[in-house]
Amino acid sequence: MEKHVQVLRPRSVPLGGPRAMTVRRTLPARERSFVGAWCFVDHYGPDDVEATGGMDVPPHPHCGLATVSWLFSGEVEHRDSLGTVATVRPGEVNLMTAGRGIAHSEVSTAGTRVLHGAQLWVALPTALADVPPRFEHHTPEVTAVADGVRAQVFVGSLWGSDSPVRVETALVGAEVTLGPGASTSVPVPEGFEIAVLLDEGEVTLEREPLAAAELGVVEYERGDHPVLEAGPEGARVLVLGGEPLGEEIVMWWNFVGASHDDVAAAREAWESGAGSGPGRFGAVEGYDGEVSRIPAPALPGVPLRPRGNRGTHQPPAAEAPAMS
Repeated sequence: MEKHVQVLRPRSVPLGGPRAMTVRRTLPARERSFVGAWCFVDHYGPDDVEATGGMDVPPHPHCGLATVSWLFSGEVEHRDSLGTVATVRPGEVNLMTAGRGIAHSEVSTAGTRVLHGAQLWVALPTALADVPPRFEHHTPEVTAVADGVRAQVFVGSLWGSDSPVRVETALVGAEVTLGPGASTSVPVPEGFEIAVLLDEGEVTLEREPLAAAELGVVEYERGDHPVLEAGPEGARVLVLGGEPLGEEIVMWWNFVGASHDDVAAAREAWESGAGSGPGRFGAVEGYDGEVSRIPAPALPGVPLRPRGNRGTHQPPAAEAPAMS
């Protein structure tokens, strides 16, 4: 049976620090806050680094979430307050679980000429929001899933391929490349919410065409799995999905919490200087940029309201001027 597809269109947002880069954001949106526990989808590039300056995001905090970095071209150096120094390259995944608190920086490498990728967040369920922070890096294998269709599964399990990176809820994340006119079903577990982000080319999700950087969302219940079909030039997409989060969260700037007070406490911990030495977020060593850290924006003059599975109860502008 053909399924209804919700199409979320991107909006341009400046991202991170004094040398902000512009990204295309589809999640969160007024219409929808989550796909499974995926709560944040940014798509950027391809950017000519010589012209734009590339990515240079100074040390900044996170809590109550996990970040997933995936590149199509270029390289980004990650440094965090656990002492991790790692470079993410195309076809590799960096997954940083912030848990109770972590700080990190992200800088495109000197050898990067074209920067192109996606930055994704996963909300942690309240019961696991305070897990110790951790960092994982993985290079998923390329799997042939159908004639003319290849996939790299970087989170969860799909098409018989399993990613070893740890997540706190049932999730899937994969890059899927389809040749001209190729098609495939997406064999997700029953009850999953599924989203498809079009990076390049032409594709339909359940016969619904997606434009570049649009996010198509469909809920799988039973029967046929959602179907992807490429146009005459082929397509490259990200497939994201998971079990519905099933709870409300407060999401503001780089923090996720169960309430306004949780977020306010995280902001205070960062602004009090705990981000520049031992403390909740720790310190990032070795970042060599114009500023040593990104200060947290002021909280709005009204209490932050929670987000549920179906949209947000407040305008996205109330979150902060730019999340990173």
